[in-house]
Amino acid sequence: MLASQPGFLDGAGDVCHVSGIVWRHGHGRPLREVPEAVTSRPVFSACAAAALYRRADWDRAGGLDERFFCYAEDVDLGFRLQLADRGCWYVADAVAHHLGSASAGIDSPFAVYHGHRNLAWMFAKNMPGTLLLRYLPLHLATTIAGLAVFFRRGRGGPYLKAKWHALTGLAATWRTRQAVQRTRRLPVATLRARLDASRLWKRLG
Repeated sequence: MLASQPGFLDGAGDVCHVSGIVWRHGHGRPLREVPEAVTSRPVFSACAAAALYRRADWDRAGGLDERFFCYAEDVDLGFRLQLADRGCWYVADAVAHHLGSASAGIDSPFAVYHGHRNLAWMFAKNMPGTLLLRYLPLHLATTIAGLAVFFRRGRGGPYLKAKWHALTGLAATWRTRQAVQRTRRLPVATLRARLDASRLWKRLG
């Protein structure tokens, strides 16, 4: 739940789109409007502010990627756990009150930079080869669309810097990708079913 807004959701499990964009299910919405929030169920990944990991799974997946520093690092870990066929379970009775973006601020240059650099790395590192080829055009399209969105918000500079640094760091990301993909146990078709494929126009607006 949002610590600053009683009765409103911080999120009920993380959603990962086939394009590489991620969000928290139900974020900012009243609890009464999100029936999934009161039902325990499998989700793609968990916000690390309120997550428990089995130590063996954490160690096998390599924990959080320190290159990410912050933002999307928990979804990146969740993606690697999915690839290892270690799913995530949302427990509806476990409630945490999250004071999100307390340090960096919502939509700050810092948050935009780290968040959007890391989304590119997460997509390149974790998406299996067949899905990478299939969804790379959509990933690039959302990246281009993001330019208009963030320039309109006055955050075009941090966004461009994020994508440039994502590109210059791609060689290191690709080396990590090789190790990640070697550990994959989940069939590609099963992973595809766990990724969101809805239309993105509301997310980009």
